[in-house]
Amino acid sequence: MSRIGKNPVVLPAGVDVTVGDQIVVKGPLGTLKTAAHASVSVVVEGQSVQVSKVEGAENAGAMWGTMRANLNNMVTGVSKGFEKKLQLVGVGYRAQAQGDVLNLSLGFSHPVAHKMPVGVRVECPTQTEILIKGADKQQVGQVAAEVRAYRKPEPYKGKGVRYSDEVVVIKETKKK
Repeated sequence: MSRIGKNPVVLPAGVDVTVGDQIVVKGPLGTLKTAAHASVSVVVEGQSVQVSKVEGAENAGAMWGTMRANLNNMVTGVSKGFEKKLQLVGVGYRAQAQGDVLNLSLGFSHPVAHKMPVGVRVECPTQTEILIKGADKQQVGQVAAEVRAYRKPEPYKGKGVRYSDEVVVIKETKKK
């Protein structure tokens, strides 16, 4: 069984954690909130946050490590931020960021416009690269998955939207 919950979450300079009904993490890149789970207790001790199990609570062992990992992601998000990098592979596949809207040309008969939720920014360094940035790790990953879902990489030519570190295994075509 993992004991990730034993490790304290170290708070970098400029990050403040408030524990109540909700756990609020404030930092230079924004503010994130999460609900405090009843089976774990969260205590701020100086420049670290300690998560511990509540004795006799159901699912305390499972939520102990989960809550610690979520808190660590929140602290990292408000101090450094998270980013996902996507690549467009295919002739004529292009992306363009205009404010909080990502315009995609993915070989359909119509352009695709994806509106970014609050707290997520998008940049396009080149026409075939997309950078999705934000403080909330879950939200950044969800937006990246939604953009990828418009045109997943196909297995014969590898065309589509893929993560920058994704490996697409190309299938061999049918032989006569």
